[in-house]
Amino acid sequence: EIFSALHDGIPAGILVVQHMPPYFTKSLAERLDKHSPVHVHEGREGDVIADGSALVAPGDYHMLVNNGKIHLNKEPPVNAVRPSVDVTMLSTARTYGSNTVGVILTGMGKDGAYGMKAIKEMGGKTIACDEETSIIFGMPKEAIKLGCVDKILPLEKIADEIMKSLGMEVN
Repeated sequence: EIFSALHDGIPAGILVVQHMPPYFTKSLAERLDKHSPVHVHEGREGDVIADGSALVAPGDYHMLVNNGKIHLNKEPPVNAVRPSVDVTMLSTARTYGSNTVGVILTGMGKDGAYGMKAIKEMGGKTIACDEETSIIFGMPKEAIKLGCVDKILPLEKIADEIMKSLGMEVN
């Protein structure tokens, strides 16, 4: 829903962290790529984060950001998961600071809540999916409880809010 609504030429690189096992993340990236104007592929060690493209964290690897590139590791799970949204968001907030837009969608647990808090503390923008359109409201709820979410929106409005946050015109 979100990727198909993004505009071509989005002036940002996108990082996706989904709690999925190996091999499933490659299929997810391929599916998103088919339904999006943004080029999407499963991240590989050293991939450059580039405008108009998205990198999906490979299953069983944490994805970190450093100097505009991603780095993958198999350090212990965080929040009982690997890849962890918090790991990616924390490193992204440190690297890009106020130029970061964090989005948290449906899911169980609290992974991503502290990453969203770090993004907010660095001056970035934060968006969470609302309860009504979340299949499981755990992850967005935890971020909202921390008081670090700028916008709580239904799923169908998140792509437009991402683009607004990047200074793009929205239809």
